[in-house]
Amino acid sequence: MADKFSAMPRVSFPLLLACLLAGALAVGGFAPFGYWPLPLLSLGVLFALMQRTRSAAAGFAAGLAWGLGFFIAGVSWVFISLAEYGGMTPWLAALATFLFCTLLALLPAAVGFIQGRWRLPPTQRLLLLIPLAWGATEWVRGWLFTGFPWLAIGYSQVPASPLAGYAPLVGVYGVSFLLALIAALLAWIATTRDRLALRIWAAAAVVALGVGGQALRGVVWTTPDGAPTSVALLQGNIPQDMKWQPEKALATLEVYARMAAASPARLIVLPETALPLFESDLPDGYRDELARLGRQNGGDVLTGLPTGSLEGDYYNSVVSFGSAPMQRYHKVHLVPFGEYIPLKAVWGWVIEVLHIPLSDFARGDVRQAPLVIGGQRVAANICYEDAFGEEIIRQLPAASVLVNVSNLAWFGDSLAPWQHAQMSQMRALETGRMMLRATNTGVTAIIDVKGRMLASLPLFTAGSLAGEIQGYAGSTPYVRWGNTPVLALWGLLGAGLLLAWIYPRGAGRGCTAVKAATAALRRRP
Repeated sequence: MADKFSAMPRVSFPLLLACLLAGALAVGGFAPFGYWPLPLLSLGVLFALMQRTRSAAAGFAAGLAWGLGFFIAGVSWVFISLAEYGGMTPWLAALATFLFCTLLALLPAAVGFIQGRWRLPPTQRLLLLIPLAWGATEWVRGWLFTGFPWLAIGYSQVPASPLAGYAPLVGVYGVSFLLALIAALLAWIATTRDRLALRIWAAAAVVALGVGGQALRGVVWTTPDGAPTSVALLQGNIPQDMKWQPEKALATLEVYARMAAASPARLIVLPETALPLFESDLPDGYRDELARLGRQNGGDVLTGLPTGSLEGDYYNSVVSFGSAPMQRYHKVHLVPFGEYIPLKAVWGWVIEVLHIPLSDFARGDVRQAPLVIGGQRVAANICYEDAFGEEIIRQLPAASVLVNVSNLAWFGDSLAPWQHAQMSQMRALETGRMMLRATNTGVTAIIDVKGRMLASLPLFTAGSLAGEIQGYAGSTPYVRWGNTPVLALWGLLGAGLLLAWIYPRGAGRGCTAVKAATAALRRRP
Protein backbone atom coordinates (compact mmCIF):
# COMPACT_ATOMS: atom_id res chain seq x y z
CA MET A 1 0.00 0.00 0.00
CA ALA A 2 2.84 2.38 0.83
CA ASP A 3 4.48 1.66 -2.51
CA LYS A 4 1.17 2.29 -4.29
CA PHE A 5 0.70 5.59 -2.45
CA SER A 6 4.22 6.77 -3.27
CA ALA A 7 3.59 6.03 -6.96
CA MET A 8 0.53 8.31 -7.10
CA PRO A 9 1.04 11.34 -9.35
CA ARG A 10 1.71 14.64 -7.67
CA VAL A 11 1.84 18.19 -8.95
CA SER A 12 5.11 19.89 -8.19
CA PHE A 13 5.25 23.50 -7.07
CA PRO A 14 7.71 24.43 -9.89
CA LEU A 15 5.27 23.08 -12.47
CA LEU A 16 2.39 25.12 -11.04
CA LEU A 17 4.56 28.23 -10.83
CA ALA A 18 5.63 27.76 -14.44
CA CYS A 19 1.98 27.48 -15.49
CA LEU A 20 1.05 30.58 -13.47
CA LEU A 21 3.84 32.64 -15.05
CA ALA A 22 3.04 31.34 -18.53
CA GLY A 23 -0.56 32.46 -18.09
CA ALA A 24 0.49 35.96 -17.05
CA LEU A 25 2.92 36.10 -19.98
CA ALA A 26 0.12 35.48 -22.48
CA VAL A 27 -1.51 38.83 -21.62
CA GLY A 28 1.42 40.53 -23.37
CA GLY A 29 0.03 39.26 -26.66
CA PHE A 30 -3.09 41.41 -26.35
CA ALA A 31 -3.51 45.14 -26.81
CA PRO A 32 -1.97 47.50 -25.92
CA PHE A 33 1.23 45.40 -25.93
CA GLY A 34 0.61 43.45 -29.12
CA TYR A 35 3.39 40.85 -28.83
CA TRP A 36 1.25 38.25 -30.57
CA PRO A 37 3.80 35.35 -30.41
CA LEU A 38 3.61 35.39 -26.58
CA PRO A 39 0.24 33.57 -26.31
CA LEU A 40 1.59 30.94 -28.70
CA LEU A 41 4.64 30.45 -26.50
CA SER A 42 2.50 30.50 -23.36
CA LEU A 43 0.15 27.79 -24.58
CA GLY A 44 3.08 25.73 -25.85
CA VAL A 45 4.57 25.77 -22.35
CA LEU A 46 1.22 24.94 -20.76
CA PHE A 47 0.52 22.03 -23.10
CA ALA A 48 4.01 20.61 -22.66
CA LEU A 49 3.64 20.79 -18.88
CA MET A 50 0.17 19.26 -19.05
CA GLN A 51 1.75 16.30 -20.84
CA ARG A 52 3.95 15.76 -17.80
CA THR A 53 0.96 15.34 -15.52
CA ARG A 54 -0.25 11.80 -15.01
CA SER A 55 -3.74 12.30 -13.62
CA ALA A 56 -6.86 14.33 -14.21
CA ALA A 57 -6.35 16.14 -10.88
CA ALA A 58 -2.81 17.15 -11.78
CA GLY A 59 -3.93 18.37 -15.20
CA PHE A 60 -6.72 20.34 -13.55
CA ALA A 61 -4.23 22.01 -11.20
CA ALA A 62 -1.91 22.94 -14.08
CA GLY A 63 -4.75 24.48 -16.08
CA LEU A 64 -6.10 26.29 -13.03
CA ALA A 65 -2.68 27.82 -12.30
CA TRP A 66 -2.34 29.01 -15.90
CA GLY A 67 -5.86 30.44 -15.83
CA LEU A 68 -5.25 32.33 -12.59
CA GLY A 69 -2.09 33.90 -13.97
CA PHE A 70 -3.85 34.80 -17.21
CA PHE A 71 -7.06 36.28 -15.85
CA ILE A 72 -5.61 38.02 -12.81
CA ALA A 73 -3.10 39.76 -15.07
CA GLY A 74 -5.63 40.35 -17.83
CA VAL A 75 -8.94 41.34 -16.22
CA SER A 76 -7.92 42.78 -12.85
CA TRP A 77 -9.57 46.00 -14.06
CA VAL A 78 -12.78 44.50 -12.66
CA PHE A 79 -11.49 45.71 -9.28
CA ILE A 80 -11.52 49.33 -10.54
CA SER A 81 -15.14 49.01 -11.65
CA LEU A 82 -16.27 47.56 -8.34
CA ALA A 83 -14.20 49.63 -5.91
CA GLU A 84 -13.87 53.05 -7.54
CA TYR A 85 -17.17 53.30 -9.41
CA GLY A 86 -19.34 50.54 -7.99
CA GLY A 87 -19.09 51.65 -4.37
CA MET A 88 -17.71 48.36 -2.98
CA THR A 89 -15.24 48.45 -0.11
CA PRO A 90 -11.73 47.63 -1.43
CA TRP A 91 -11.40 44.31 0.38
CA LEU A 92 -14.76 43.09 -0.90
CA ALA A 93 -13.95 44.29 -4.43
CA ALA A 94 -10.60 42.47 -4.29
CA LEU A 95 -12.31 39.28 -3.12
CA ALA A 96 -14.98 39.53 -5.81
CA THR A 97 -12.32 40.11 -8.48
CA PHE A 98 -10.29 37.11 -7.32
CA LEU A 99 -13.36 34.87 -7.25
CA PHE A 100 -14.33 36.06 -10.73
CA CYS A 101 -10.85 35.27 -12.07
CA THR A 102 -10.95 31.87 -10.34
CA LEU A 103 -14.30 31.11 -11.97
CA LEU A 104 -12.86 31.95 -15.39
CA ALA A 105 -9.75 29.86 -14.66
CA LEU A 106 -11.93 26.77 -14.22
CA LEU A 107 -12.21 26.48 -18.00
CA PRO A 108 -8.44 26.10 -18.68
CA ALA A 109 -8.52 23.78 -15.67
CA ALA A 110 -11.21 21.75 -17.42
CA VAL A 111 -8.87 21.32 -20.40
CA GLY A 112 -6.21 19.92 -18.08
CA PHE A 113 -8.74 17.63 -16.41
CA ILE A 114 -10.08 16.30 -19.72
CA GLN A 115 -6.64 15.55 -21.16
CA GLY A 116 -5.66 13.78 -17.95
CA ARG A 117 -8.89 11.82 -17.68
CA TRP A 118 -9.24 10.83 -21.35
CA ARG A 119 -6.86 7.92 -21.79
CA LEU A 120 -5.50 8.31 -25.29
CA PRO A 121 -2.04 7.83 -26.80
CA PRO A 122 0.16 10.85 -25.93
CA THR A 123 0.30 12.13 -29.52
CA GLN A 124 -3.49 12.07 -29.93
CA ARG A 125 -3.88 13.70 -26.55
CA LEU A 126 -1.51 16.56 -27.32
CA LEU A 127 -2.21 17.21 -31.00
CA LEU A 128 -5.96 16.58 -31.09
CA LEU A 129 -7.62 16.47 -27.69
CA ILE A 130 -5.98 19.48 -26.05
CA PRO A 131 -6.51 21.96 -28.95
CA LEU A 132 -10.08 20.71 -29.36
CA ALA A 133 -10.82 21.09 -25.65
CA TRP A 134 -9.20 24.52 -25.60
CA GLY A 135 -11.28 25.85 -28.49
CA ALA A 136 -14.48 24.33 -27.12
CA THR A 137 -14.03 25.77 -23.62
CA GLU A 138 -13.38 29.24 -25.04
CA TRP A 139 -16.60 28.95 -27.04
CA VAL A 140 -18.46 27.86 -23.91
CA ARG A 141 -17.08 30.90 -22.07
CA GLY A 142 -18.58 33.02 -24.83
CA TRP A 143 -22.17 32.06 -23.95
CA LEU A 144 -22.27 30.49 -20.48
CA PHE A 145 -24.11 32.77 -18.01
CA THR A 146 -24.72 35.19 -20.95
CA GLY A 147 -21.04 34.98 -21.91
CA PHE A 148 -17.67 36.53 -21.12
CA PRO A 149 -15.56 36.11 -24.27
CA TRP A 150 -13.08 38.76 -23.13
CA LEU A 151 -9.46 37.68 -23.80
CA ALA A 152 -10.36 34.73 -25.99
CA ILE A 153 -6.86 33.80 -27.10
CA GLY A 154 -7.64 34.39 -30.78
CA TYR A 155 -8.02 38.14 -30.20
CA SER A 156 -4.29 38.38 -29.53
CA GLN A 157 -3.57 37.66 -33.20
CA VAL A 158 -5.34 40.80 -34.51
CA PRO A 159 -4.27 42.57 -36.62
CA ALA A 160 -0.59 41.68 -37.19
CA SER A 161 -0.31 37.88 -36.88
CA PRO A 162 -0.55 35.62 -39.94
CA LEU A 163 -3.38 33.82 -38.12
CA ALA A 164 -5.49 36.97 -38.45
CA GLY A 165 -6.01 35.95 -42.07
CA TYR A 166 -8.26 33.11 -40.93
CA ALA A 167 -10.67 35.42 -39.05
CA PRO A 168 -13.01 36.12 -42.02
CA LEU A 169 -13.39 32.34 -42.46
CA VAL A 170 -13.67 30.93 -38.96
CA GLY A 171 -14.04 33.87 -36.54
CA VAL A 172 -12.25 34.38 -33.28
CA TYR A 173 -12.94 30.88 -31.93
CA GLY A 174 -11.52 29.30 -35.06
CA VAL A 175 -8.40 31.44 -34.70
CA SER A 176 -8.16 30.37 -31.05
CA PHE A 177 -8.32 26.72 -32.12
CA LEU A 178 -5.63 27.18 -34.78
CA LEU A 179 -3.37 28.97 -32.30
CA ALA A 180 -3.85 26.13 -29.80
CA LEU A 181 -3.12 23.58 -32.54
CA ILE A 182 0.15 25.31 -33.48
CA ALA A 183 1.10 25.57 -29.80
CA ALA A 184 0.45 21.83 -29.43
CA LEU A 185 2.58 21.06 -32.50
CA LEU A 186 5.44 23.14 -31.11
CA ALA A 187 5.11 21.45 -27.72
CA TRP A 188 5.17 18.05 -29.43
CA ILE A 189 8.26 18.95 -31.47
CA ALA A 190 10.05 20.10 -28.31
CA THR A 191 9.16 17.08 -26.17
CA THR A 192 8.76 14.08 -28.47
CA ARG A 193 11.38 11.41 -28.91
CA ASP A 194 10.04 10.32 -32.28
CA ARG A 195 12.12 10.33 -35.41
CA LEU A 196 13.46 13.56 -36.86
CA ALA A 197 11.36 13.07 -40.01
CA LEU A 198 8.14 13.22 -37.98
CA ARG A 199 9.27 16.37 -36.22
CA ILE A 200 10.05 17.90 -39.61
CA TRP A 201 6.51 17.08 -40.78
CA ALA A 202 5.11 18.74 -37.66
CA ALA A 203 7.24 21.82 -38.26
CA ALA A 204 6.06 21.88 -41.87
CA ALA A 205 2.45 21.89 -40.65
CA VAL A 206 3.20 24.91 -38.44
CA VAL A 207 4.81 26.73 -41.38
CA ALA A 208 1.91 25.81 -43.68
CA LEU A 209 -0.65 27.23 -41.25
CA GLY A 210 1.35 30.43 -40.95
CA VAL A 211 1.88 30.81 -44.69
CA GLY A 212 -1.77 30.02 -45.38
CA GLY A 213 -2.91 32.67 -42.93
CA GLN A 214 -0.55 35.24 -44.39
CA ALA A 215 -1.85 34.52 -47.88
CA LEU A 216 -5.45 34.86 -46.68
CA ARG A 217 -4.68 38.31 -45.30
CA GLY A 218 -4.44 39.49 -48.90
CA VAL A 219 -7.87 38.13 -49.91
CA VAL A 220 -10.56 40.76 -50.54
CA TRP A 221 -13.82 39.36 -49.18
CA THR A 222 -16.07 42.42 -49.58
CA THR A 223 -16.31 45.27 -52.10
CA PRO A 224 -16.70 49.05 -51.65
CA ASP A 225 -20.32 50.17 -51.74
CA GLY A 226 -21.22 53.77 -52.55
CA ALA A 227 -19.28 56.95 -51.93
CA PRO A 228 -17.09 57.49 -48.84
CA THR A 229 -18.66 59.34 -45.90
CA SER A 230 -17.04 61.96 -43.69
CA VAL A 231 -17.32 61.13 -40.00
CA ALA A 232 -16.57 62.69 -36.63
CA LEU A 233 -16.33 60.58 -33.48
CA LEU A 234 -16.77 62.65 -30.33
CA GLN A 235 -14.92 61.77 -27.11
CA GLY A 236 -16.25 63.99 -24.32
CA ASN A 237 -14.06 62.61 -21.51
CA ILE A 238 -16.80 63.11 -18.92
CA PRO A 239 -15.62 61.69 -15.55
CA GLN A 240 -17.71 58.72 -14.47
CA ASP A 241 -18.25 60.12 -10.98
CA MET A 242 -20.00 63.21 -12.41
CA LYS A 243 -21.73 61.63 -15.39
CA TRP A 244 -25.03 60.89 -13.64
CA GLN A 245 -25.15 63.83 -11.23
CA PRO A 246 -28.32 65.80 -12.09
CA GLU A 247 -26.62 69.16 -11.55
CA LYS A 248 -23.92 68.21 -14.08
CA ALA A 249 -26.27 67.06 -16.85
CA LEU A 250 -26.62 70.50 -18.47
CA ALA A 251 -22.83 70.93 -18.62
CA THR A 252 -22.49 67.53 -20.33
CA LEU A 253 -25.15 68.45 -22.90
CA GLU A 254 -23.31 71.69 -23.66
CA VAL A 255 -19.97 69.90 -24.11
CA TYR A 256 -21.35 67.60 -26.78
CA ALA A 257 -23.43 70.33 -28.45
CA ARG A 258 -20.28 72.45 -28.91
CA MET A 259 -18.27 69.52 -30.23
CA ALA A 260 -21.00 68.54 -32.70
CA ALA A 261 -21.48 72.13 -33.89
CA ALA A 262 -17.76 72.39 -34.68
CA SER A 263 -17.81 69.40 -37.07
CA PRO A 264 -18.84 69.50 -40.73
CA ALA A 265 -18.96 65.69 -40.93
CA ARG A 266 -21.93 63.97 -42.52
CA LEU A 267 -22.06 61.37 -39.75
CA ILE A 268 -21.33 62.55 -36.20
CA VAL A 269 -21.25 59.84 -33.53
CA LEU A 270 -21.46 60.41 -29.77
CA PRO A 271 -20.61 57.72 -27.16
CA GLU A 272 -22.84 55.39 -25.16
CA THR A 273 -25.20 57.35 -22.87
CA ALA A 274 -23.36 60.52 -23.90
CA LEU A 275 -26.52 62.46 -23.05
CA PRO A 276 -27.29 61.53 -19.42
CA LEU A 277 -31.03 62.12 -19.71
CA PHE A 278 -33.90 60.04 -20.98
CA GLU A 279 -34.76 60.90 -24.55
CA SER A 280 -38.16 62.20 -23.41
CA ASP A 281 -36.44 64.57 -20.92
CA LEU A 282 -34.18 66.27 -23.47
CA PRO A 283 -34.94 69.98 -23.81
CA ASP A 284 -36.90 70.59 -27.04
CA GLY A 285 -34.39 73.17 -28.18
CA TYR A 286 -31.52 70.72 -27.71
CA ARG A 287 -33.24 68.00 -29.70
CA ASP A 288 -34.02 70.46 -32.49
CA GLU A 289 -30.43 71.72 -32.55
CA LEU A 290 -29.00 68.22 -32.99
CA ALA A 291 -31.43 67.59 -35.85
CA ARG A 292 -30.51 70.91 -37.44
CA LEU A 293 -26.79 70.11 -37.26
CA GLY A 294 -27.37 66.76 -38.90
CA ARG A 295 -29.42 68.25 -41.74
CA GLN A 296 -26.95 71.10 -42.16
CA ASN A 297 -24.19 68.57 -42.85
CA GLY A 298 -26.38 66.48 -45.12
CA GLY A 299 -26.46 63.61 -42.67
CA ASP A 300 -27.12 62.69 -39.06
CA VAL A 301 -25.99 62.94 -35.46
CA LEU A 302 -26.04 59.54 -33.74
CA THR A 303 -25.94 59.63 -29.96
CA GLY A 304 -26.21 57.21 -27.10
CA LEU A 305 -28.82 57.90 -24.43
CA PRO A 306 -31.40 56.00 -22.39
CA THR A 307 -34.88 55.73 -23.86
CA GLY A 308 -38.18 54.81 -22.22
CA SER A 309 -38.87 55.73 -18.61
CA LEU A 310 -38.25 54.58 -15.05
CA GLU A 311 -41.98 53.95 -14.69
CA GLY A 312 -41.85 51.28 -17.41
CA ASP A 313 -39.25 49.60 -19.56
CA TYR A 314 -36.18 51.60 -20.42
CA TYR A 315 -33.37 50.84 -22.86
CA ASN A 316 -29.71 51.55 -23.45
CA SER A 317 -30.08 53.05 -26.93
CA VAL A 318 -28.62 55.05 -29.78
CA VAL A 319 -30.87 57.59 -31.50
CA SER A 320 -30.32 59.49 -34.75
CA PHE A 321 -31.13 63.17 -35.28
CA GLY A 322 -30.96 64.74 -38.72
CA SER A 323 -31.82 64.15 -42.35
CA ALA A 324 -33.29 60.71 -42.00
CA PRO A 325 -36.43 59.98 -39.97
CA MET A 326 -35.43 59.49 -36.34
CA GLN A 327 -34.17 55.94 -35.88
CA ARG A 328 -33.26 53.93 -32.80
CA TYR A 329 -31.29 50.87 -31.84
CA HIS A 330 -31.84 49.29 -28.41
CA LYS A 331 -29.05 47.26 -26.85
CA VAL A 332 -29.76 43.52 -26.87
CA HIS A 333 -26.87 41.87 -24.99
CA LEU A 334 -26.88 43.41 -21.52
CA VAL A 335 -24.16 43.02 -18.91
CA PRO A 336 -25.39 41.07 -15.87
CA PHE A 337 -25.16 43.03 -12.61
CA GLY A 338 -24.15 46.11 -14.59
CA GLU A 339 -27.14 46.70 -16.83
CA TYR A 340 -29.65 44.21 -15.49
CA ILE A 341 -30.03 41.98 -12.45
CA PRO A 342 -30.59 38.29 -13.25
CA LEU A 343 -32.93 36.40 -10.91
CA LYS A 344 -33.96 39.51 -8.99
CA ALA A 345 -35.51 37.45 -6.22
CA VAL A 346 -32.02 36.12 -5.44
CA TRP A 347 -29.70 38.92 -6.55
CA GLY A 348 -31.79 42.04 -6.10
CA TRP A 349 -29.66 43.15 -3.14
CA VAL A 350 -26.72 43.71 -5.52
CA ILE A 351 -28.34 46.95 -6.72
CA GLU A 352 -27.95 48.40 -3.22
CA VAL A 353 -24.31 47.29 -2.95
CA LEU A 354 -23.05 48.52 -6.32
CA HIS A 355 -24.84 51.88 -6.55
CA ILE A 356 -24.93 51.69 -10.35
CA PRO A 357 -27.45 54.07 -11.96
CA LEU A 358 -29.94 52.60 -14.44
CA SER A 359 -28.95 49.04 -13.58
CA ASP A 360 -32.08 47.28 -14.84
CA PHE A 361 -32.37 47.96 -18.58
CA ALA A 362 -34.79 46.04 -20.79
CA ARG A 363 -33.48 44.13 -23.79
CA GLY A 364 -34.05 45.30 -27.34
CA ASP A 365 -35.37 42.99 -30.04
CA VAL A 366 -32.85 40.45 -31.30
CA ARG A 367 -33.60 41.34 -34.93
CA GLN A 368 -33.15 45.06 -35.56
CA ALA A 369 -32.54 46.54 -39.00
CA PRO A 370 -29.45 48.67 -39.70
CA LEU A 371 -29.86 52.42 -39.28
CA VAL A 372 -29.94 54.25 -42.61
CA ILE A 373 -28.04 57.40 -41.63
CA GLY A 374 -25.21 59.57 -42.89
CA GLY A 375 -25.18 57.91 -46.28
CA GLN A 376 -24.50 54.48 -44.75
CA ARG A 377 -26.40 51.46 -43.45
CA VAL A 378 -25.11 51.30 -39.89
CA ALA A 379 -25.01 48.13 -37.79
CA ALA A 380 -25.02 49.77 -34.37
CA ASN A 381 -23.75 47.95 -31.29
CA ILE A 382 -23.34 49.28 -27.78
CA CYS A 383 -20.29 48.70 -25.60
CA TYR A 384 -19.97 45.02 -24.65
CA GLU A 385 -22.01 43.83 -27.64
CA ASP A 386 -19.06 43.93 -30.00
CA ALA A 387 -17.50 41.09 -27.99
CA PHE A 388 -19.97 38.70 -29.65
CA GLY A 389 -19.21 38.18 -33.32
CA GLU A 390 -22.08 35.73 -33.79
CA GLU A 391 -24.47 38.50 -32.72
CA ILE A 392 -22.89 41.30 -34.77
CA ILE A 393 -23.49 39.37 -38.01
CA ARG A 394 -27.26 39.43 -37.45
CA GLN A 395 -27.38 42.82 -39.20
CA LEU A 396 -25.20 41.64 -42.08
CA PRO A 397 -24.80 41.62 -45.01
CA ALA A 398 -27.42 44.40 -45.07
CA ALA A 399 -25.21 46.85 -43.14
CA SER A 400 -22.37 48.67 -44.86
CA VAL A 401 -20.44 49.77 -41.76
CA LEU A 402 -20.21 48.87 -38.05
CA VAL A 403 -20.50 51.48 -35.29
CA ASN A 404 -19.76 50.82 -31.64
CA VAL A 405 -20.54 53.37 -28.93
CA SER A 406 -19.08 52.76 -25.48
CA ASN A 407 -18.46 54.29 -22.07
CA LEU A 408 -15.32 52.67 -20.67
CA ALA A 409 -14.78 55.23 -17.92
CA TRP A 410 -15.91 52.43 -15.59
CA PHE A 411 -12.52 50.74 -16.03
CA GLY A 412 -10.23 53.70 -15.40
CA ASP A 413 -6.70 53.80 -16.77
CA SER A 414 -6.37 50.04 -17.29
CA LEU A 415 -5.95 47.46 -20.03
CA ALA A 416 -9.71 47.21 -20.58
CA PRO A 417 -10.16 50.01 -23.18
CA TRP A 418 -7.37 48.60 -25.36
CA GLN A 419 -8.60 45.03 -25.04
CA HIS A 420 -12.09 46.17 -25.98
CA ALA A 421 -10.77 48.02 -29.04
CA GLN A 422 -8.97 44.85 -30.13
CA MET A 423 -12.29 43.00 -30.12
CA SER A 424 -13.66 45.69 -32.45
CA GLN A 425 -10.68 45.04 -34.72
CA MET A 426 -11.60 41.36 -34.83
CA ARG A 427 -15.21 42.22 -35.71
CA ALA A 428 -14.01 44.35 -38.63
CA LEU A 429 -11.89 41.44 -39.90
CA GLU A 430 -14.65 38.86 -39.47
CA THR A 431 -17.24 40.93 -41.33
CA GLY A 432 -15.20 42.78 -43.96
CA ARG A 433 -16.64 46.07 -42.69
CA MET A 434 -15.05 49.23 -41.31
CA MET A 435 -15.70 49.80 -37.61
CA LEU A 436 -16.21 53.19 -35.94
CA ARG A 437 -15.72 53.42 -32.18
CA ALA A 438 -17.02 56.46 -30.30
CA THR A 439 -16.19 56.28 -26.58
CA ASN A 440 -16.41 58.60 -23.62
CA THR A 441 -12.78 58.26 -22.48
CA GLY A 442 -11.18 56.04 -25.20
CA VAL A 443 -10.28 54.13 -27.26
CA THR A 444 -12.12 56.21 -29.90
CA ALA A 445 -10.95 54.91 -33.27
CA ILE A 446 -11.52 54.30 -36.98
CA ILE A 447 -10.75 50.69 -37.98
CA ASP A 448 -10.45 49.41 -41.55
CA VAL A 449 -11.68 46.12 -43.01
CA LYS A 450 -8.33 44.45 -42.27
CA GLY A 451 -8.67 45.21 -38.57
CA ARG A 452 -6.06 47.96 -38.62
CA MET A 453 -6.57 51.06 -36.50
CA LEU A 454 -6.30 53.93 -38.95
CA ALA A 455 -6.69 56.72 -36.40
CA SER A 456 -7.49 57.08 -32.70
CA LEU A 457 -7.69 59.62 -29.90
CA PRO A 458 -5.53 59.48 -26.75
CA LEU A 459 -7.21 58.12 -23.64
CA PHE A 460 -8.76 60.57 -21.17
CA THR A 461 -8.73 63.55 -23.49
CA ALA A 462 -11.67 65.42 -24.98
CA GLY A 463 -11.63 65.63 -28.75
CA SER A 464 -13.22 64.91 -32.10
CA LEU A 465 -11.74 62.24 -34.38
CA ALA A 466 -12.42 63.26 -37.98
CA GLY A 467 -11.97 60.94 -40.91
CA GLU A 468 -13.56 59.27 -43.89
CA ILE A 469 -15.09 55.83 -44.10
CA GLN A 470 -16.04 53.56 -46.97
CA GLY A 471 -19.10 51.37 -46.84
CA TYR A 472 -18.78 47.75 -48.00
CA ALA A 473 -21.11 45.15 -49.45
CA GLY A 474 -20.88 41.38 -49.64
CA SER A 475 -20.26 38.61 -47.15
CA THR A 476 -17.24 36.91 -45.69
CA PRO A 477 -17.58 33.18 -44.99
CA TYR A 478 -17.99 34.06 -41.30
CA VAL A 479 -20.90 36.39 -42.08
CA ARG A 480 -22.60 33.59 -44.03
CA TRP A 481 -22.08 30.74 -41.59
CA GLY A 482 -20.91 32.17 -38.28
CA ASN A 483 -19.41 29.62 -35.91
CA THR A 484 -21.19 26.64 -37.53
CA PRO A 485 -18.24 25.27 -39.58
CA VAL A 486 -15.89 25.40 -36.59
CA LEU A 487 -18.43 23.72 -34.32
CA ALA A 488 -19.04 21.03 -36.95
CA LEU A 489 -15.29 20.36 -37.23
CA TRP A 490 -14.99 20.11 -33.48
CA GLY A 491 -17.94 17.72 -33.42
CA LEU A 492 -16.26 15.42 -35.94
CA LEU A 493 -12.93 15.52 -34.08
CA GLY A 494 -14.67 14.90 -30.78
CA ALA A 495 -16.59 11.94 -32.21
CA GLY A 496 -13.38 10.44 -33.58
CA LEU A 497 -11.59 10.81 -30.27
CA LEU A 498 -14.57 9.37 -28.42
CA LEU A 499 -14.53 6.31 -30.65
CA ALA A 500 -10.80 5.90 -30.07
CA TRP A 501 -11.46 6.07 -26.33
CA ILE A 502 -14.43 3.64 -26.37
CA TYR A 503 -12.69 1.16 -28.66
CA PRO A 504 -9.06 1.33 -27.55
CA ARG A 505 -8.25 -2.06 -29.05
CA GLY A 506 -9.03 -0.83 -32.56
CA ALA A 507 -6.96 2.26 -31.93
CA GLY A 508 -4.24 0.07 -30.48
CA ARG A 509 -4.19 -2.12 -33.60
CA GLY A 510 -3.89 0.99 -35.71
CA CYS A 511 -0.97 2.23 -33.59
CA THR A 512 0.65 -1.23 -33.80
CA ALA A 513 0.36 -1.19 -37.57
CA VAL A 514 1.96 2.25 -37.76
CA LYS A 515 4.80 1.12 -35.49
CA ALA A 516 5.33 -2.01 -37.58
CA ALA A 517 5.49 0.03 -40.79
CA THR A 518 7.92 2.45 -39.17
CA ALA A 519 10.14 -0.43 -38.00
CA ALA A 520 10.12 -1.90 -41.51
CA LEU A 521 11.24 1.39 -42.95
CA ARG A 522 14.08 1.56 -40.45
CA ARG A 523 15.28 -1.93 -41.47
CA ARG A 524 15.52 -0.92 -45.12
CA PRO A 525 19.14 -0.43 -46.27
